[in-house]
Amino acid sequence: MARAKYQFLPDLSEDDVRLLDRVSEWAAAAEEKYVVKFSAFLDERQCLLCEKLMASMKYENYKMWGGYENAARRVLCVYPEYGEVQNEDFPITAVTIEYRKGDKLTHRDILGSLMGLRITRDSVGDILVGEGKSAVFIRDSVAADVTSSLTKVGRAGVKIHEGYDGSIHTEVKTQEISGTVASMRADCILSLAARISREKSAQLIKNTGIEIDHMPKNSPKILLEEGCTFSVRGYGKFKLVSVDGVTKKDRIHITLNKFV
Repeated sequence: MARAKYQFLPDLSEDDVRLLDRVSEWAAAAEEKYVVKFSAFLDERQCLLCEKLMASMKYENYKMWGGYENAARRVLCVYPEYGEVQNEDFPITAVTIEYRKGDKLTHRDILGSLMGLRITRDSVGDILVGEGKSAVFIRDSVAADVTSSLTKVGRAGVKIHEGYDGSIHTEVKTQEISGTVASMRADCILSLAARISREKSAQLIKNTGIEIDHMPKNSPKILLEEGCTFSVRGYGKFKLVSVDGVTKKDRIHITLNKFV
């Protein structure tokens, strides 16, 4: 019965349904009781689901924030009409981790150390890794545990303090792929992106699935659009950068970026 409410959102998991039910309840409570609610950190797919839900409900009194501009993992706030929520109202603490530049820490190293403190994944937002310094965005409720207990990441000794000065810039590295495809179907484009046959590409999408703009799909026939991102487990993540025209043999020339 619950899934019937969300027919406009295909391929929902049980966790997805629970999240959408909770957010729907928050919207009703905000309207009826003037209650403000904040979620845990949501990943990009969960953020997209919530945005689609709010659009379907025509509910505009919500905001997402991850602690800095363009954060991938964000907290959702649902608030009453005529209410106003600022970025600083979100229960998010930025923490800077400092260490020797010779200690090459990774995102996985830092996340693993936080999990070692029994901090759940949904209490942790983005992790920005720099040289000798990294930043992590966490829920206020776990900030004291992190600042008082995190003394090592992997084998590296670290110093912790609250705040983030915006000096860590993470560069997204990509590799350009260009070529022609018979159509804009997912199996055709994945075939070019992953350098595999179209038959293997189609079977892979049917068996493993393809995630398009953070939404899982299992149809090789689905059409991709310029600007979308897609990924298949084991083959990486790609962006369809541009559709560049049609050749004399009616094949479509496209440009992709592979995230590396």
